[in-house]
Formats: sequence, C-alpha cells, structure tokens
Amino acid sequence: MSEEEGAPHEQGTAATTVGVLRGLLDKQRKTVAGERCDICATPIPDEHAHVVNVESRNLLCACRACYLLFTSEGAAQGRFRAVPDRHLYAPSFAFGEAQWDALQIPVRIAFFFFNSTLGRVVAFYPSPAGATESLLSLEAWRELEQANPLLGSLAPDVEALLVYGRRDREGFDCFIVPIDTCYELTGVVRLRWKGFDGGEETWREIEGFFDRLRAKSRESSDEPAG
Repeated sequence: MSEEEGAPHEQGTAATTVGVLRGLLDKQRKTVAGERCDICATPIPDEHAHVVNVESRNLLCACRACYLLFTSEGAAQGRFRAVPDRHLYAPSFAFGEAQWDALQIPVRIAFFFFNSTLGRVVAFYPSPAGATESLLSLEAWRELEQANPLLGSLAPDVEALLVYGRRDREGFDCFIVPIDTCYELTGVVRLRWKGFDGGEETWREIEGFFDRLRAKSRESSDEPAG
C-alpha cells in the first residue's frame, strides 16, 4: 500500500533490524504472489496491520511479528510507527459549522493528524486526485484542542481526527481513527468519484463507509482517552 518510495539511511540496532528484513523482502518479492508483509514477505490475511514510514508517509502492510517491532516508542529511531487499532466515535465533540468555516476546507470530509516530520498538525481531504492537503489555521486548531481534550490523546503520525458532514442533516460526525482508515476512505473517493459532484453512487459508498465506521467504533466523550 506504499504511496511513495525513498527513505534516508538507517542507523542503530532497530534500524539494522529493518535493513535485514528489507533485504529478505528484496530477495523474496520476485518469487511470491498474493498479499504479503511489505517488510518480510510473510503471507498475511486480507485484514492485517500497517506500519507508517514517518518521513515518506508510506503505509506498509505488516504481519503481526513485524508490526510488533514498531509498537515501542522510538523503534527504528522513530522512523517507522505501528498504526494502532483505536476507533472512537465522539458524539459530544465540540465541532459545528463555525468551527468548520474557520478551518476553510472546501469539502465536508477531512482528517487531521500531527506530522512529526513537519512538527505540526496537517489537514487533508479525500479527492479524485487522492489525499489533498488544505492549509490549516493554527489558531483554529488550537481552539479545537482547547474545546476538545480528546485531541490531546492523538498518537502522532498514526492516528487522526476524521470529520464528516452528512448531506442529509446539519452537524458533523467526529471520529478518532487509525491513519489507514483515512487512506481507505481516500481510496473510495478516488476510485468512485464521477463528474463534478461525485455522483449519487459515490455518496452512497461514502455514507456506507461512515455507517460501518460508526458500527465498529467505541463511543467516547470528549475526555482524553487513557
């Protein structure tokens, strides 16, 4: 599921482990077929974990063993991070039309996460061209953080605030999700979008996506998660 290639030189024990695993992958990649771990080429099921390359933003499919290598803080000098499996629906999240207008995002779907390479929160929205960045007002984000302590629990690089304003009613649905969920939604939009407004089929797919997300999410208040 990698989106880009390239990464700087690795140093240290954890990075050496990554290098060894990558070498194994390079040897096996030409001879294996089907869904495989992007790190060690072990066969993996359709439902599997992911690891993020923090610098390139590549999303790597991972077997359980490789995933666990990167669950510790500072693994591989922080270059790779395991994507957690936390899905929270926040009905009490303080987010309305005024907050949305302050963010100045052109569509009513967006996700926000802390990019540790840039040292700031970034905002993206799904589009036919993929995940498109929107310039984020730092003042508007600070106000959101002050009103919603839950945002303080977001894991950098691997968790996001996902916001959806449904077409059939006012207000927004707010979720804390793994970053791969945001990329999955982006893939739906990119694959299905037709014409200027996306088309009814696309919006049915999007609404179905959020219905399924709501069903699998634990309901949370706006208090920080432990």
